[in-house]
Amino acid sequence: MKKTMFILAAVALGFSVPVHAKGNYEAGKAKSTTCAACHGVDGVSAIPSFPKLAGQQRDYLYHALKDYKSGKRNNPLMAEQVKALSDADMLDLAMYFSKQKGLILKY
Repeated sequence: MKKTMFILAAVALGFSVPVHAKGNYEAGKAKSTTCAACHGVDGVSAIPSFPKLAGQQRDYLYHALKDYKSGKRNNPLMAEQVKALSDADMLDLAMYFSKQKGLILKY
């Protein structure tokens, strides 16, 4: 009986972690207002020196935010912006911006 309960708990945990790890679109949208000052309302910056976030890969955005926070990416402006973000905040923002239209890839 204990073995069965352990297996069920492990399976349930396995299904719940990936859902959380993706981030929450609506939460990301709500948190994106600060980003809009430089990156545009939906992540499409009108200023060439600020990257367009819209349509970027979710994992790329998430890791970029983590790297700014850790100092691996050196940008004083971004370091200040991300210092208070939690891991969940970064996942939410990455999810939101990855779902926006704006990045056009040319091959």
